[in-house]
Amino acid sequence: MLAGVPYTGQTCDHDVLAVRKPVSTATSSGIGDEERALAAAAAVGDGERFLAFEAHGILRLPTLPGATPVIESIPSTMRAVRKLRAEEGLELGTVPVPEPGPEDVLIRVTAASICGTDVHIYNWDGWSQNRIRPPVTLGHEFAGIVVAIGDDVSDLELGTPVSAEGHIVLRGARNVVAGAEHLAKDMEVIGIDRDGAFAEYVVVPRRNVWVNPPSLPDEIASLQDPFGNAVHTVHAQPVAGKDVLITGGGGLIGLMAVAVARAADARRIFVTDVNTRRFEAAVAMGAYETLDGRGDPVAAILHATEGAGVDVLLEMSGHSAAIDQGFAALRPGGDVAALGLPGQRIEFDWAQHVVQKGATVRGIYGRHMWDTWHRMSELLGSGAVDLSPLITHRISLSEFQVGFDAMRAGDSLKVILRP
Repeated sequence: MLAGVPYTGQTCDHDVLAVRKPVSTATSSGIGDEERALAAAAAVGDGERFLAFEAHGILRLPTLPGATPVIESIPSTMRAVRKLRAEEGLELGTVPVPEPGPEDVLIRVTAASICGTDVHIYNWDGWSQNRIRPPVTLGHEFAGIVVAIGDDVSDLELGTPVSAEGHIVLRGARNVVAGAEHLAKDMEVIGIDRDGAFAEYVVVPRRNVWVNPPSLPDEIASLQDPFGNAVHTVHAQPVAGKDVLITGGGGLIGLMAVAVARAADARRIFVTDVNTRRFEAAVAMGAYETLDGRGDPVAAILHATEGAGVDVLLEMSGHSAAIDQGFAALRPGGDVAALGLPGQRIEFDWAQHVVQKGATVRGIYGRHMWDTWHRMSELLGSGAVDLSPLITHRISLSEFQVGFDAMRAGDSLKVILRP
């Protein structure tokens, strides 16, 4: 297969051309082989200036007038990190490059990051056993370049830098609430329910594609999925001028939330965690005070707030002890945004922590499509938040085991995989 080279869609000295050789020597267009397709594409005049051929027919792609085609070869197979069996571990294998459907986009992955969810799948824990159906290619945090588009996609050019919203609402989905599409029941998640981006190429529906500014480094762009969780959690309630506690604040999303809360003008940001190795990073991201969750962080917070407690709790840990500490440190009438997922059912003092305290509790899942993404774009584009200090490992896809070992040992923050 042939496809366009990276193209910003703004100023460029050349055009891009995408042609995939048809399965047979004849297509509905009457153009026979790949060479004739290239010749015909290059000879097209104004308007639809070239064609891209897929097995299912012709893909029409807009280009700039007077440009020169530039070709990039796309192989028929690719490397991918996959969950092949119902057991611990992952494997690097060779699979066919996926075919985009009429509403899809084929993306050449340039950077992908390992998520805690990927580690759960590697470990084959209880959640993974109930959710994952091997074989599947992992990876839902990524950035890349558009290299092919489907028949019905008319608003993207080849070479466009993109990421993707990982929650794909299925066509015909029921009970979808406007503004809460991320909570739809009829949904697939990239890298969980369908093949993901720990590979050289990935197919994503156009409706889930987010166009990145050319100035945004791809490794930062690959972090937008977890960054969106942090942005969504922080902005679920006002934090400006308020004391904020982030339980599990030493985790990757917790550290991102520190930076987002700081950018939102939080008064003081307290962080609790049991991994004290992350505290230096938390301070660098803007934490006012870091507290070891194995001690008595509630007493320390109440002392610092003159007995009042914090105004806002951002619960990132999913751990029962941290959740209990967080609610105990919350002032009466405070706000809670809970993102952390407990691995099992927990005991919780509902009467004391919620009812009698008059707390407002919000569950947080995913990202608003697309309000959260616009917020992220502004924070990253303006420089209000810098995520680069959170990247500790940059490795090739073939070295994925090194990255997972570091993640599982707690010796890393964010690991970037380069296909």
